[in-house]
Amino acid sequence: MDRSGEEASGTQALDRAVGLLRLVASATGRGARLADLIEQSNFSKPTGHRLLRALERLGLLEQDPATRLYHLGPEAFVVGALAAERFGVHRAALPSLARIASASEDTAFLSVRRDWHAVCLHREEGPFPIRSHVLKAGDRHPLGVGAGSLAILAALPDAEAEAMIQASAGEIATRYPDFSPALLRDLAVQTRARGFALNPGLLMAGSWGIGVPVLDRQGRCEGALSIAAIESRLGTSRQQELAVLLKAEAQRLAESLAKPAGASDLSPPAPRRRSAAAGASHNRR
Repeated sequence: MDRSGEEASGTQALDRAVGLLRLVASATGRGARLADLIEQSNFSKPTGHRLLRALERLGLLEQDPATRLYHLGPEAFVVGALAAERFGVHRAALPSLARIASASEDTAFLSVRRDWHAVCLHREEGPFPIRSHVLKAGDRHPLGVGAGSLAILAALPDAEAEAMIQASAGEIATRYPDFSPALLRDLAVQTRARGFALNPGLLMAGSWGIGVPVLDRQGRCEGALSIAAIESRLGTSRQQELAVLLKAEAQRLAESLAKPAGASDLSPPAPRRRSAAAGASHNRR
């Protein structure tokens, strides 16, 4: 094999391995079955098994000897902890998420953009006993699918938003039959006009959400804060009320991120409720 062929083969193997790593990460808390990983990745069983073994050797994955389920390994934690020092939005957002969950009594989320996807980094549950379980930490959806994801899409410049919609068109067609590029464009326009993103149960019937972007001083989107609740708790008047709460916390978060390293926000956070950070716990969709 010539050098270009070796490079192509190596890149393909890396892409496949990272894909498996993401699938296991999305099953954090409960673990991932080999059969599910093979089905979701569309790999042959020998290929999937070989890649999983390689990830285990590197410490990025572990297989429970009793259940045979796959989990993120210790090296994944090390890499994530080191990355957190650069991408500080997760840690900085925790007080805001706690306040949102406490004030709204519903579930609050932090999402960030990754290419044409939005990834949920944190889920903070409020005290209301009936919860929406449509999104958990580690989940990723194309931009525009879900309230926080839609808030990010709508905050992008027109040309960039359109490029993201085009990039996700194949995935939307195969995995999200209730969505389409045309619908995503319409949702983005409605979001900009309304001032916040609204998901009226499009991803899961009965599970509604609203979201707002977190913008830096240059107007670039750092991520999104959102709230999910059952449909009966997100009527028109409450949407406006929660949008005000989200926008206030998005502004506080943006100001916190803009502070020099080492500066601190002395305002006390609300009492913490049950939370689920990426890699910590699971609520099944």
